[in-house]
Amino acid sequence: MGLKEERILSQYVYRGKILNVRLDSVKLPDGTTGTREVVEFSEAVAVVALTDNNEVLLVRQYRYPVGRELLEIPAGKMEKGEQPEECARRELAEETGYMAANMRPLLRIYSTPGFTSEKMHLFFASGLTRGNQNLDEGEFVELVKIPLVNALKMIATGEICDAKSIIGLLTVKQMIGTS
Repeated sequence: MGLKEERILSQYVYRGKILNVRLDSVKLPDGTTGTREVVEFSEAVAVVALTDNNEVLLVRQYRYPVGRELLEIPAGKMEKGEQPEECARRELAEETGYMAANMRPLLRIYSTPGFTSEKMHLFFASGLTRGNQNLDEGEFVELVKIPLVNALKMIATGEICDAKSIIGLLTVKQMIGTS
């Protein structure tokens, strides 16, 4: 028996500015039917940006769904027709004011595949030069520079608890061999 589920019927229950919500009827692997709630979201990027002094650029922002401020690596959704690296460079510049001479792909992940289609491209940025922050309308973030070793400790203490940030930071740690 395979594990694939086949969509029988699909109905949009919400269409929004940044996401859509669908209710699907599916045929399950055993032949019975089930229901799946799906949040459609565009592809996104996230960037672990490391200065020449081994400081990581993070952004602190209030995340309404969880009711608190979080420290995260810079990230954002891709615009229609935009390539992942192009978006990573744009988001890094908008949120932090920094430009990267080097932008290296790290991983592609599904953020929460149990209910959303969001696919995220993670990048490593280096060779940073300072420019001007250019936030989107309604976007409020504070740039925070933290030594990479401290950011890694903040994962263990729960101070950094955002999945994309944890995955990105741990991948960079493994890549460059920081303890």
